[in-house]
Amino acid sequence: MSDHATPAVRFLGRVDYPDTWRAMRHFTEQRGPETADELWILEHPPVFTLGLNGKPEHVLAPGDIPVIPVDRGGQVTYHGPGQLVVYVLLDVRRRKLGIRRLVRILEQAVVGLAAEHGITAAPRADAPGVYVDGAKLAALGLRVRRGASYHGLSLNVDMDLEPFRRINPCGYAGMPVTQLRDLGVSCMVREAADRLLPHLLALLSDNGASLPAVARGGG
Repeated sequence: MSDHATPAVRFLGRVDYPDTWRAMRHFTEQRGPETADELWILEHPPVFTLGLNGKPEHVLAPGDIPVIPVDRGGQVTYHGPGQLVVYVLLDVRRRKLGIRRLVRILEQAVVGLAAEHGITAAPRADAPGVYVDGAKLAALGLRVRRGASYHGLSLNVDMDLEPFRRINPCGYAGMPVTQLRDLGVSCMVREAADRLLPHLLALLSDNGASLPAVARGGG
């Protein structure tokens, strides 16, 4: 198998978070040297997830939305209907792909999608993710185990943003959050996935060698 073989893309629809998290971990634990990489494209019902560095005090008022501590990096975030989630199940050791480079690939895929619609989006050095005029459009959180990555990227497409006000997104009090709909892009989650995937697959095909020079902003 080529180090840079194109991952299989699986469209899972709207699926329960705990079941999907268990499936990601099982896939990663069971994979071998020849296991093909996969990208899982999906939505989740409403859920807050608290990363390994997450502080419970950043969950302000969850109400009836469950809070699940998980094994990715980062702080607290929200997943819900109308948000595109892309889980990247990659053999990063086989790809010779460092975690920072993978983060940049995920960020740049979103930047590329936004640019298609005339939106200037950028990463931020102090808070992983992608931002437009200081508002968070996409969040990132990864875990690498046994030389393979899981978890990934969430992109706000057309959703109820109110639950983000119940947390300090990614540990930042008062951080504004935005979505494609509010930026003038009208599409459903599957359509957003179809627009994002060419950017992501192109960047993965050369392990991010075509990434632009680092120009981080969005503060």
